[in-house]
Amino acid sequence: MPQIISGDARIGLDMRGITKRFPGVIAADDVDFSVYRGEVHGLLGENGAGKTTLMSVLCGLYTPDSGEISLGLGGEGIEKVRIESPRHAIRLGIGMVHQHFRLVQSHTVAENCILGLAGDGLMINSGEIGRRIHNIGERYRMEIDPASYIWQLSIGEQQRVEILKMLYRNADILILDEPTAVLTPQESQSLGTTLKTMAKEGKSVVFISHKLDEVMDFTDRVTVLRNGKNVKSVETSDTDKESLANMMVGRNVMFAVERPVFEYGHTVLEVDEVAAQNDKGVTALSGVTFDIKGGEILGVAGVSGNGQQELAEVLTGLRKSTSGTVRVCGADLTNKSPAKFIENGVGHIPGDRIGVGLAGNLSVSDNLIMKAFRGNTVSTGLFLRNRAVSEYSDRLIKEFAVDTPDRNTPVRNLSGGNQQKAILAREIMAQSEQTSKNNGLLIAVQPTRGLDVGATEAVRRLLLSQCRQGDAVLLISDDLDEILSVSSSIAVMFSGKIMGIVDGDHADIGEIGIMMAGGSGSFK
Repeated sequence: MPQIISGDARIGLDMRGITKRFPGVIAADDVDFSVYRGEVHGLLGENGAGKTTLMSVLCGLYTPDSGEISLGLGGEGIEKVRIESPRHAIRLGIGMVHQHFRLVQSHTVAENCILGLAGDGLMINSGEIGRRIHNIGERYRMEIDPASYIWQLSIGEQQRVEILKMLYRNADILILDEPTAVLTPQESQSLGTTLKTMAKEGKSVVFISHKLDEVMDFTDRVTVLRNGKNVKSVETSDTDKESLANMMVGRNVMFAVERPVFEYGHTVLEVDEVAAQNDKGVTALSGVTFDIKGGEILGVAGVSGNGQQELAEVLTGLRKSTSGTVRVCGADLTNKSPAKFIENGVGHIPGDRIGVGLAGNLSVSDNLIMKAFRGNTVSTGLFLRNRAVSEYSDRLIKEFAVDTPDRNTPVRNLSGGNQQKAILAREIMAQSEQTSKNNGLLIAVQPTRGLDVGATEAVRRLLLSQCRQGDAVLLISDDLDEILSVSSSIAVMFSGKIMGIVDGDHADIGEIGIMMAGGSGSFK
């Protein structure tokens, strides 16, 4: 029998003393977390702070080692529950929209909404299902055709489907993990309005995000975790971004990194009418033309999936172009090998740091020398010089502030921020060794994705440092705030084309948002 106890009538969710241990680490340490009915509650913390673990316990993915979970009954007390599985969590009205969508591309919106639900008999009343989805969408201003296939929808529309799926299943507690990471500014504001509408109807919304501006705009209260423990829960109206960041990392964080006065040198990268196909043989880039000078940071803005990844691969030798030319410091590198790009001073920070950027099972040291071994810095011909390897690795660890127990630690054991610092150290150092006469080119793809505010600050400072030294930087990011904060110029991509290039000092976020959605813009 469920245990119904008296309590605060406002409570929608109450988690008390939640502890979850894994071998060698306490991921959640006696955490208390409460969300009222009718509020949007922000959940903040650095990577590894315990946010995901806490929400995984709530969604039935993990069983806590200790602690209690209670759900509000709308003025009739609260009910203690033991969540045994994700299916059980859904039955209790708990739904989570994950950062990476969990939709079946070949199914319709309606089919995704009912997937996994118990039905009544063998027949599906598609008309009734469609009408219900339409009514939910209209109610929360998320209208979408129930008969549309997922592959036909934009990223923003797919996120609507994820939320509609949870509402269709009668979720009263809705958890959104980094929901605006792939949205245009206009779509993000629309989502914020939707969340507030849900709250007004009595739902409890948990909003997990690294974007503190949106946390301030969308939420009613905020809880901060650090090192698996509660730091504080505050009314959003009683705090600010700086205070929240300080609670998250335990120190002051500079949001507006000091941009240098950009002094341009000679042209480092020239891209002329480049076209390319994606892995499915469909055109991903069409007539892409731009250039970057030494000392310039060109930010590429756009909703994920509009050709940014293919552009980065063409400019590092990882993908062949079907037409057009690519020149680095005057050298024609069109369709040359990755080794040729490296020899000409092109560094690459890939978007997938684990799958592409690092060899997780190898040591920090081995990852740091992956490009240096080609020269005579750490090797003599076929053989590595162990002492030189150790000195080189230790120097990079110190210079780039890579927090690691020692150089022999497997790189997979480092935090996301320190893994990213290791990649930056390797790429920047290799770049400097190849560009004694010319300025280098650094191509950074999603360099701060998934990083907390402290690690994000460190990575952005490193990018600006390269700019000050005269290198050219191509920054590809889904985070428009990041693009605006560090870029001297901003190119907006949509459907494989450059919609416009604007000056970074006078960029209008509304205009950029329109171009991200396919509207026309002004060229530099």
